[in-house]
Amino acid sequence: MTLRVFIADDEPLAREHIIDRLAHEEDVEVVGTADNGDDALTEIRRLHPDLVFLDVQMPGLTGMEVAEQLGEEMPRTIFCTAFDQYAIKAFEVAAVDYLLKPFDDERFHEAFRRARKTIEPAAKKSPYLQRIPVEMRGQMRVVPVEKIDYITASGPYAELHAGERTFAVRERMQQLEEKLDPEVFMRVHRSVIVRLDRIDVMLRSAGGDYAVRLKNGTELSVSRSRREALEEKLRGVASGKST
Repeated sequence: MTLRVFIADDEPLAREHIIDRLAHEEDVEVVGTADNGDDALTEIRRLHPDLVFLDVQMPGLTGMEVAEQLGEEMPRTIFCTAFDQYAIKAFEVAAVDYLLKPFDDERFHEAFRRARKTIEPAAKKSPYLQRIPVEMRGQMRVVPVEKIDYITASGPYAELHAGERTFAVRERMQQLEEKLDPEVFMRVHRSVIVRLDRIDVMLRSAGGDYAVRLKNGTELSVSRSRREALEEKLRGVASGKST
């Protein structure tokens, strides 16, 4: 896989040093840079990189504040700073390593290899979609599949629901169903695909119709023809076994 890297540091020379060192690594793409915390937050949300090199002290938001605001959205991160007092806090948020400036090539590549080892196995073990590209306001961005709660059909589009955000992609539900891991996602209705571990409870109305309620409170219709298969899948999720 090509590792997509983002660099946030207010020192131009520091950014260039990281870019130069990454040039010696195979299958790496620097997808963006930022010189302040506010832009870093915006661009990480937009680009969804695999790995972030993040300075601690920057104008606007600090590196720690960026990581805290992104929460579970924060990619694997290598903090780069001249201040060692933030190390413990860094590992609490998202850090796979903590580089103290100035660092040499050997220390840099050690940190990078450690980060790569934590990222690549998850991408390699599955032949299914890991990211879905979507176009927003004339720009292309990428939505990680792991962030998607459910997908619904909307005319010629499919809508990807991830937390409080919704992204439209011109893709048929059947095509998406075939590209998603069937142990993680299931098509429960002709117009609904749901992530199984987001389901809280299965519902049945007085009229005999079925639905699921997600952990965020969203209710989604379930076809009668898919009810038994869904129940079997949910038993597998509950027991920690695949079905």
